[in-house]
Amino acid sequence: MRRFLPRVSRGLCAALTVAGLAVATASCGGAPPIPKRGVVETDLGGWKFRRFQPVLDVEVWVPDNPAEAFTASYVRDEAEKRGSIRDNDLANAFVTRYAQPDGVLRETVKFARRLAKESGYQVEEQTIEGVRVFRITGNGETWALWAAKKYVVKVGGRGRDSIPGDLVEAYGDRYNSKLAGGMLEGPLPPGPEPKKQDGSGAEPYDENNPKPDWETYDPKKAAPAINGPARATRGEGESSGSATGEGTGKFPGNAGPKTETAPSELPLPDGDSNAPVKPSKPVKKPK
Repeated sequence: MRRFLPRVSRGLCAALTVAGLAVATASCGGAPPIPKRGVVETDLGGWKFRRFQPVLDVEVWVPDNPAEAFTASYVRDEAEKRGSIRDNDLANAFVTRYAQPDGVLRETVKFARRLAKESGYQVEEQTIEGVRVFRITGNGETWALWAAKKYVVKVGGRGRDSIPGDLVEAYGDRYNSKLAGGMLEGPLPPGPEPKKQDGSGAEPYDENNPKPDWETYDPKKAAPAINGPARATRGEGESSGSATGEGTGKFPGNAGPKTETAPSELPLPDGDSNAPVKPSKPVKKPK
């Protein structure tokens, strides 16, 4: 007995040590890393990775926070095996990566609220496979949308009537959702506001996202010329002919009908000459 008990104790201790290391490994280093190009470019369970593509348009625009977007396409392994692929057998994942986390959560909530107000879309708050998301359906699309620290993730696709929960779980492990309950109707999350110009109260001009100036717009005023100086109208110094010397068209080359010279348009006689003025061509009298 004296020899047997210590051996059992040592084996039990060894088993407990191995189990403890497994638990510690799962709790400390179990989360997969964030992909370098945003999306997961490997197979995920029953989903087979098929294509990677960078995206030019960023859906959720955050002021003064540059971003780049990427997408990945997946197909069900079962669909490839049977040789028939339906809409629910295809799924896409979009990941937008921002330069900094400021304003990402706030603008994502604002984006979801705008979609909820548009006709044809329905937006709900849900938890899918432990990931808090906005479920967006309508116009033949179904998506799960959420914001992470400095990322916006969207998983789903066109023609789908359900959200692929296993893909949401895989991306949720890499991008921890920052959404909380009641964000569709509650106060907006804190975040930076667009910068204003000194004294004007207007936003700075952004060539990538131009906005109309409705405060100074006057529909009664003509729009300014885009290229070149404005042309004078008739009676403000414009000659009766065009720049090509033909007709009376408004623009060069737009020749109008030729007309006879009227007496009122004849040149005046020289001051030292008493000779009567003779028209160069007879004037046709109106019938």
